Amino acid sequence: MFAAERPSGSKAEIHAEILRQAQGLLEGERDPIANAANIAALLWHGLPDLNWAGFYFVKGRELVLGPFQGKPACVRIAVGKGVCGTAVVRKAPVLVPDVHAFPGHIACDSASNSELVVPLMSGGEAIGVLDLDSPLFDRFDGDDAAFCVAVARLWILGSDVT
Repeated sequence: MFAAERPSGSKAEIHAEILRQAQGLLEGERDPIANAANIAALLWHGLPDLNWAGFYFVKGRELVLGPFQGKPACVRIAVGKGVCGTAVVRKAPVLVPDVHAFPGHIACDSASNSELVVPLMSGGEAIGVLDLDSPLFDRFDGDDAAFCVAVARLWILGSDVT
């Protein structure tokens, strides 16, 4: 189910192994918070060069902090604000190579330099986001975005969210 060591190999091999482990973690569990907690921990321990991995959930016109790994984070983010709020409005992943160049970036952790946010889509609506931060500039690319979209879909399919 969950390997004690960080997966090794190429980026594609690491992504494939984490997806396999995520399927195992989600199997038989439908609680969205429990599943988000396990996915955040899996990403945190499985992906290199992260300083934050976690979830925010839409509550009205705000995103509210969910399960995560990393330093304490902003508890509430307005929909449409920052990278997370922008992903909700766009209903599409937002990949930011340099957060300092992103207009309206919300710096929950000053050590973050790049960010990838993927909306959690259910019934055509964003119900939250999966958020990854890195202290490295240009840490994330299109392969990482596609991987996180797959992780988000697994979480949606494995959780009672509708």
